[in-house]
Amino acid sequence: MAACCENNEHDPKAKSVEEALEIILDTSAPLQDSEWLPLDAALDRILARDQRASSPIPAWPNSAMDGYALRAADGDVPRTVVGSSFAGHPFAGSIASGEAIRIMTGAIVPADCDTVVPQEQTERAGDTVRFISAIRAGANIRGVGEDLAPGELALAAGTQLRPSQIGVLASLGLSEIEVFRRLRVAFFSTGDELQPLGRELRAGEIYDSNRHSLLALLRRLGVEAIDLGRLPDDPERIGNTLRHAGESADVIITSGGVSVGEADYIAELLQRQGTVQFWKMNMKPGRPLAYGRIGQADFFGLPGNPVSTIVTFYQFVAPALRKRMGCRAPWTAPRLRLPCAIALKKKPGRTDFQRGQLLQTAEGLQVVPVKAQSSHILTGMAQAECFLILPADAGDLPAGSIVDVQLLEGMV
Repeated sequence: MAACCENNEHDPKAKSVEEALEIILDTSAPLQDSEWLPLDAALDRILARDQRASSPIPAWPNSAMDGYALRAADGDVPRTVVGSSFAGHPFAGSIASGEAIRIMTGAIVPADCDTVVPQEQTERAGDTVRFISAIRAGANIRGVGEDLAPGELALAAGTQLRPSQIGVLASLGLSEIEVFRRLRVAFFSTGDELQPLGRELRAGEIYDSNRHSLLALLRRLGVEAIDLGRLPDDPERIGNTLRHAGESADVIITSGGVSVGEADYIAELLQRQGTVQFWKMNMKPGRPLAYGRIGQADFFGLPGNPVSTIVTFYQFVAPALRKRMGCRAPWTAPRLRLPCAIALKKKPGRTDFQRGQLLQTAEGLQVVPVKAQSSHILTGMAQAECFLILPADAGDLPAGSIVDVQLLEGMV
């Protein structure tokens, strides 16, 4: 694929990373349509309405420890054990002065008691319990509404439902939940050289890796991914595919064909069939990137080099999709500031997204770039755990320089 302005690090007609992202997010409209799902089918979906507690959580004062519930005002004298309270099986009687009950974690604390002494701070002989440390009034009791008071906001609309959020909704007693519908994202790759997996390659041909990378990235985001396949460098077929996708999808993504080569048609077709916001970026890798609209769909024309496809997806497509899905801000991945263990090579002019790995050292967490940084070497991207983001005006950086870092993976 021909490269735009390959020998010029800065192109005055191209958008900066910051300008491009601002345009993309400003024109990405969140979904309004919603649907109801069983709670256990809502993992990773986006909450469509605020959810508030209808009653206090917890609803009763309960013990934070296994131990003994008692009145602190009786002092540190031994107590007579008159019963027990288990989670789901509360003590039904009353407790007089000088008495205590055995209590388990999560069990209701009787109204006659104001303190729980942990088991390890006691000694028991028959029905008598003694205390080996001072009794502290109010200790080890979880109060009514300590987690959520009635009417308090539990989860806001736009929250992505991870496992912990599913647990919160379950604690509210909700068996069904309203979420935004899945965003419909159509995607295809272009190029006469692309071949399906499993076919023997002839001279000049390559396997269509970009489409499989895009499918995996879209599945990670939880959208409805519509695979339109791979298309040859045929402007009529590409144009028809774009037009039909623009009638049904919310977003269209292509890879390849956005540069200035004789077989690169995407930017021209976008100008003819839709609207173009921009199609060049001052970034590395990923200078040719078309953004606009076709029909009812937002359009991203990603570069054909495999690393460029993935980098531009992370930096521009993913934030836009998160906003369109109904996610609350921030839509961009957070950045850390970490020292780089080795010197970095860079020419001023373009924001550089170098692929890196994390290093746990005696001085703390550091980063180092992977060896293969060319935009066509996909194994370098596969080895990466993070992006090292170097500003457009930066040049070479010495070892130990503090750089912006984005992690590629997170905890479940």
